[in-house]
Amino acid sequence: MRAYLLGIVWLGLVAARSLAVTVTINKTPSHSVPSTLCATDVVFSVVTQHSGDGGLYAEMLQNRAFQQVAPNTTAALAAWHPINNADLTVIADTMPVSDALPNSLQFSVPSGATGRVGFSNEGFWGIKVDSSWTYKASLFFRFPVSSSFSGALTVGLQTNDGKILAQNSTQIHGTTTRWTQVNLELHPTASASDVNNNFFVTIDGAAGADQTINFAMLSLFPPTFKDRPNGMRVDIAETLAEMGPSFFRFPGGNNLVCAYGQTTATRWQWNATVGSLLDRPGRAGDWGYVNTDGLGLLEYLQFFEDAGMEPIMAVWAGYSLGGTSLAENQLDPYIQQAKDQINFVIGDPATSAPAELRASLGHPEPFKLRFVEVGNEDFFAANTHRYTYRWHDFVSALQAEFPQIRFIATSDAWDPILSPVPQSYDVHVYQTPTWFYQNAFYYDDFQRNGTTYFEGEYAAISTNPNDIFGTPADGRLPFPTVQSASGEAAFMTGLERNSDIVFAASYAPLLQHVNSTQWTPDLVSFDAGSVIRSTSFFAQKLFSLNRGDQYLPSTLPTRGDTLHWSVTRASDSGKTFIKASSQCVANAGSSAENITFQLNQFGTVSGSGTLQLLTGPETASNTPEAPETVVPKTSTIRTGKTFTYNAPAFSVSVITVTTH
Repeated sequence: MRAYLLGIVWLGLVAARSLAVTVTINKTPSHSVPSTLCATDVVFSVVTQHSGDGGLYAEMLQNRAFQQVAPNTTAALAAWHPINNADLTVIADTMPVSDALPNSLQFSVPSGATGRVGFSNEGFWGIKVDSSWTYKASLFFRFPVSSSFSGALTVGLQTNDGKILAQNSTQIHGTTTRWTQVNLELHPTASASDVNNNFFVTIDGAAGADQTINFAMLSLFPPTFKDRPNGMRVDIAETLAEMGPSFFRFPGGNNLVCAYGQTTATRWQWNATVGSLLDRPGRAGDWGYVNTDGLGLLEYLQFFEDAGMEPIMAVWAGYSLGGTSLAENQLDPYIQQAKDQINFVIGDPATSAPAELRASLGHPEPFKLRFVEVGNEDFFAANTHRYTYRWHDFVSALQAEFPQIRFIATSDAWDPILSPVPQSYDVHVYQTPTWFYQNAFYYDDFQRNGTTYFEGEYAAISTNPNDIFGTPADGRLPFPTVQSASGEAAFMTGLERNSDIVFAASYAPLLQHVNSTQWTPDLVSFDAGSVIRSTSFFAQKLFSLNRGDQYLPSTLPTRGDTLHWSVTRASDSGKTFIKASSQCVANAGSSAENITFQLNQFGTVSGSGTLQLLTGPETASNTPEAPETVVPKTSTIRTGKTFTYNAPAFSVSVITVTTH
């Protein structure tokens, strides 16, 4: 029987010891490690920082359907610009393309026009043009008044200084007074050197002088992850999948169902995010822009399947960010909506209308769903906003219909006392790197009473303990650093050690568009054409890809100290006796430290092992200007039944050795 021992070394913020630390590893596991322990979290991220629209969701046009805007205002034209003096106005259409999308873009060609006349869309701070890609463009159009016009409608991609990179045309006629969809492919003749490009729609000005055309639901998609229609941006999706995450908490944050919405009426509602894009009204977001809901419930679930993740899904639980908490006698319709949301995911199409809808959309089989979160961050006002009765009424009803699902509470653990007793709590913490390594034993003293914990949001976001949520001038981190990543890694060793009660954990927020940032730091940053993996991303990846399913007890680190470790083993699948073990050591200290590992309980230990090391200057970050400043390095080191490793200051290391 063979096993692979994998170790992660975390180093910290204080001076090194004068003597090496000795760690004795027990070959007998104390408990199993849940497969969900390392994961990703979309909290905030699909609603702040254009992480959904303009980010993970591959749609390239901003304000594509003029959702939730005031007609006849300049603001309604956000991201749209006239070409050659065209007149553009967003109107409340007298014959809208759908009830959900009442607005359209009215385009008029001035008298005496010549050359190309039309309009452009700047995308989400640019558009990437790649000659190896096929782009799918679509739009709806109609003439509000029938005319004799007949001519070419051209769509394409161009640089911001007007060089055409791709275009395609179709004939349109002024007699088309009902909405008609146009679908065209674009094949760029050359790649653009940067993202300073735009999408355009034009007609010939001379032929179209004095014509008026209404447009609605304009769209541009590049190739998508796993070629899904209406799918995910390839580079961002592949970056997330690269970490090997187990779950995805969604829809995320205080703009979506797992939180609040500013009001009851503006909450995220699952049924407004499924079906035709023409039937999705979108919603005014809490962070200053509109959410299209093109990335809807079904798109999320398909992405999870494609990326090998399972969902932790949240349901709205009666509280809105603006301060509204529904009275107990008002909850019934919202409880029913939560039931319908769950049934859309896992229900039987033969007995459930939401499940029948899912089947009609191409997925008759249920998706996987084991965890449902009730509300979000109700610890902010658990008593004031009556989470006690909201939890009771929602969970009592949902458990009765879905006894196989584990429901997660979002108040502080055990305060207030909830009934039914929560099966799990969601714990959130944003703190300093120092706090994280000093609290690596956070869960060690929790009762083992059947309740489990989800570390649903955590990140080292500031170096200033007196102003955690302040500005960069006051210690807030624009991007994760080596110091913050190593501090988080120390905390993660404690999560592994306590994985008998900590069933899942996820860094948050997940994504940020560097041109629209409302929260820092974030795990992954991006712009219209590139992705930046942070130091914290690499720390998470090291833990995720070197994760065992059994925890091996070892000599404990010192509470509050800078040197931490954990040891896990990947057991065999039943088809082989080859096993792996992850030995996690993290050092957040300012000096290197020696640590000696003793594996004497094993019969034989290989004389060499593999080291994956993430380290660098304390304040070093990966940024758009320098995206690969700090990346893990892999090397071979000498090992054996007893071996000593010199853990660099501010580092996360994975040591892999083979045992028999």
